[in-house]
Amino acid sequence: MNSAPCETKARKFKCRVDSKGKATELPLLRVGGSVQENPHMRAFWGSTISFFLAFLGWFALSPLSLEVATSMGVCENQVYPPASVPTRVAYLTFKNLQTDLHYCQYGVQEVDGTPADCHEVPADAVTVAGSPEAQKYRPEVLSSCVCTPGTHCQHVIANAGVAAVSSTIVVRAALGTLLERFGPVQVQAGLLTFGAVWVAMAAAITAPWNYMLIRFFTGCVGATFVTNQFWCSLMFAPNVVGTANATAAGWGNLGGGVTQIFMMSVLFTPMVNAGLDHDTAWRVAMLVPAVVFLLCALALKLCCWDTPTSKRFDVTVIGKTKKPSLQDYVEVLKEHSRPRSSIQPLIMIFQYSACFGAELAMNNQLATHFRTYFQLGAGDATLLAGCFGLMNLFARSLGGASSDLCFHHFGFRGRVWVQFLALVFEAIFLFAFGMVDHSQPWYVALGVLVCFSLFVQMAEGTSYGIVPFMKPDQLAVVSAVVGAGGNLGAVIAGVGFYQPIHDALLPFQVHAAYVLFWALLSPLYYWPDKGGMFQAPKALPAASKSSKPGSAETVSTPSEVIGAVVPIGAGDSRSSSKSPPRATERGGLCMCAKSLCRL
Repeated sequence: MNSAPCETKARKFKCRVDSKGKATELPLLRVGGSVQENPHMRAFWGSTISFFLAFLGWFALSPLSLEVATSMGVCENQVYPPASVPTRVAYLTFKNLQTDLHYCQYGVQEVDGTPADCHEVPADAVTVAGSPEAQKYRPEVLSSCVCTPGTHCQHVIANAGVAAVSSTIVVRAALGTLLERFGPVQVQAGLLTFGAVWVAMAAAITAPWNYMLIRFFTGCVGATFVTNQFWCSLMFAPNVVGTANATAAGWGNLGGGVTQIFMMSVLFTPMVNAGLDHDTAWRVAMLVPAVVFLLCALALKLCCWDTPTSKRFDVTVIGKTKKPSLQDYVEVLKEHSRPRSSIQPLIMIFQYSACFGAELAMNNQLATHFRTYFQLGAGDATLLAGCFGLMNLFARSLGGASSDLCFHHFGFRGRVWVQFLALVFEAIFLFAFGMVDHSQPWYVALGVLVCFSLFVQMAEGTSYGIVPFMKPDQLAVVSAVVGAGGNLGAVIAGVGFYQPIHDALLPFQVHAAYVLFWALLSPLYYWPDKGGMFQAPKALPAASKSSKPGSAETVSTPSEVIGAVVPIGAGDSRSSSKSPPRATERGGLCMCAKSLCRL
């Protein structure tokens, strides 16, 4: 790709640009030059790194949850010492997978199907005083922190996880207006600075109430996703903005996987090995992401611009003639109050809750699941949990590219089909993960988890291949609300599945049914000018050219704001104009399957 500087309006840029100054290429390693010469790649890496680090602080407490629980004194064996309360259900059903020994040496005695006590020592057993065979209970086989489903400890951790994702719902929705008022640099730096305060405060956690409070306010940094998508859309032209958005979001989400490994294997464990006790080590570890937040916020303020040609953002850049306000949300709701037009955004909100919400739920659950159910060591458990998030390295981009490719060859119904397929396979592998019990090797769970993660991230990418078509003149608001839907899905999963169900595997299976339900509503997507999964467009409007993501008119309208995804090769107006007719001639499922094979 040509690296020679390009010139527009008497300004030289390091990237090739269009008439608006937006980059028409995405040279990932071209990071040199001043902010005036290379605002595009500074914005790309600024939005990506800040979102990545936001995940680092947002879920930093998740892999350390058992250490935090021990410090708060909420582990089952701290609240109910086995010596004085030996018949807790969590003890009676406990089996140490490392030694293959049960807490109840001679089996569990049940009353009406509920564990009530351990069987007494048989009369014919060796009962030499003090011998292991003479013990009815074996408390020595219990973990240092018993935090299995149904315990107070598990409820505290689950409630904190819900708190961490619930605050982001409001902040993400509000960012549609705040970004237009203050610009991406100011908003992103402000979110990171606010988050740094609460991440640092985590080092002072002493009780469940302040644990949940701190996780609630730390969750606000999750809204950096909206800035991530908005900022890239301001900097990149329609022919590459889809790739830029999917890559920036995917690599940002990668932070969720890295966090699992970084907090435990890079910070906590070396600190313990250096002589710090567990309580001190996790508290000191939490100060690291707080400091990194502040450094990143300062770098954004000093090194980045909001748009290619100006330091500060103005709404006229995206073609709006009025100032942003909360009235934008009211207008969207009024427009969508009609049943025919409201169903599509509603489905998208909940489909995004089924994919991104699932990712957030897994970030909260997996490390603890591997440590308590599979009884793996802290390092091994966080490594396996981290593999889920590491799939973001390419999977979300693959979803965006799949959506673009299906649209390029088969029209809008191609986007709907690839969205449907990604969600269906996500549900299948999530259910399969919920069927892997601890009698099977850990690598079986890992293999299923990786497949599940692949389709979760792909579904996130395909979702934002459809979002720009919802309501182009209010895309900032619609996209922000859809983004908030992802966090809503995590809250639904936490409150509805993982918290109330006292079983290690059943919540994953129920969650899979939730994902499948929303996937099966994909046939309800329909636009008269674009069609749906099984319906061809009724008629192409005369001004259809201006509504296509690759057209020149789209550059100056709000349709290129947050999350816009465009077809590969959209700059070629001839190929774009041929796509919809082909879509009316071919079946959806087979068409998308062929396209995905070409990837």
